[in-house]
Amino acid sequence: MSLRCEISGETPEVPVVSPSSGCIFEKKILQQYLEEHKTDPITKEPLTIDQCIEIKASSIVKPKPPSATSIPAVLKILQDEWDSCMLTSFSLKKNLQTTRQELSHALYQHDAACRVISRLTKESNTAREALATLKPQATTVQAATHMQKMDVDQQQFVDNADDGEPIGISDEVKKSLLDKADVLTKKRKTRGKRLPEELASQDDIRRYTTSATHSGLHSASTPGILCIDLSNSRPERIITGGADKTAVIFDNNSEQIVTTLKGHSKKVTSVIYHPTEDVAITASPDSTIRVWNANNGSCSSIIKTHKAAVTGLSLHALGDYVLSSSDDKHWAFSDINTGKTFCRVTDNQVDSALTCTQFHPDGLILGTGHEDSQIKIWDLKSGDNVANFPGHSGPVVAMSFSENGYYLATGADDTTVKLWDLRKLKNFKTLVMEEVNGRGYQVKSLKFDQSGTYLSVAGSDVRVFLSKQWQELTRFTDHEDICTDVVFGKDAQFLASTSMDRKLKIYR
Repeated sequence: MSLRCEISGETPEVPVVSPSSGCIFEKKILQQYLEEHKTDPITKEPLTIDQCIEIKASSIVKPKPPSATSIPAVLKILQDEWDSCMLTSFSLKKNLQTTRQELSHALYQHDAACRVISRLTKESNTAREALATLKPQATTVQAATHMQKMDVDQQQFVDNADDGEPIGISDEVKKSLLDKADVLTKKRKTRGKRLPEELASQDDIRRYTTSATHSGLHSASTPGILCIDLSNSRPERIITGGADKTAVIFDNNSEQIVTTLKGHSKKVTSVIYHPTEDVAITASPDSTIRVWNANNGSCSSIIKTHKAAVTGLSLHALGDYVLSSSDDKHWAFSDINTGKTFCRVTDNQVDSALTCTQFHPDGLILGTGHEDSQIKIWDLKSGDNVANFPGHSGPVVAMSFSENGYYLATGADDTTVKLWDLRKLKNFKTLVMEEVNGRGYQVKSLKFDQSGTYLSVAGSDVRVFLSKQWQELTRFTDHEDICTDVVFGKDAQFLASTSMDRKLKIYR
């Protein structure tokens, strides 16, 4: 049976029947008609598309148009289709070429934008450093007194200029050293094994995380913070030495730079903040040791006793004398107030540079680390080498005496930290540092806390060990580059570390 639409006269694709007239229509055509007239096309009675009944019929094949009933006509249709395809292909190729040009232009703009961002970031970092330098410096005196004090400091700086030649340790200085050692020994015996009440517990140490990160202390053009120390009398103050030839006094509470110490001609590799005074001491490969006013940044004296790079500093318990080591193979004992050197000592039988040094807590003996992996113990008053500790297989890079005076910790380029018993003069424990990211551990610094309960190690990361048991309590891996130094806060209530990534981190 053939169906035919009453309006178009053609076979409908979707046939529907009108209940009003009973005629068949193409649904699409009837819908358009009803939208305009609202009545049946035949009877003119009111009608809606919903009233129409759809006829279910098999798929209807429309007859070919008369133009496709011959071979020439079919070829004409195929030719038209081919022409249409070619036109579409040409249009697509043209659009593709335009899109490629736009993409190339966008990539060029992106690259230019990245260059601009990089330049602006560098300028921003430089501006921040300049702004930090220009921030008001903390002072505790009025302006007139401040200027007067600077004049005195500068005059003292001129007066304390010295050629660095040793003048010998006087009997008076020796007596003060002995008296101080007696006082410290008695105090240690009186205290016994009691630990400070406020000392952080092992669980506290394990829970420490990074609480603050400061990255704008030193120049971005010469990245790297190389050393750090804290003030005992003013725990909020931190001193750092950088590869940019400066040292910075930083207030951790206000997060502001107090002053910047400028004067060294090479990087600053060792720093000390005086435990009872606002005095800073710095050392550099420029072979000088400088003493500074930590409030206004003026240099009060320069110690020029060494002939090569200064590699280590240690302050005597009296607070008036500093110990230094150098690549010139000597250690020296100097007065920070006058800039005079009392003695400069070397071992003529050993042709090796000194890499680090440290006073024993009593202040009568000292230790030195050497490039040939040797560790030597010296008597300060006589300058005699009283003990040697062989055992490392690489240059010794760091050393620290425990507070009780019994133990010495040393670190070297052989990925180990060794513990030495000064009473038995032998190595009783070796900590082999685990690899980091498949590379051997690099030891750069180590320090006991003030009570001798904990030992911190800085290098490929920062680790804290419990003394006596020598078990690792925690490690910090937040730095993005090698860690250069680490120090405990008072009663181990926090740690601070520095790194070549130009960041100072605080852990609590």
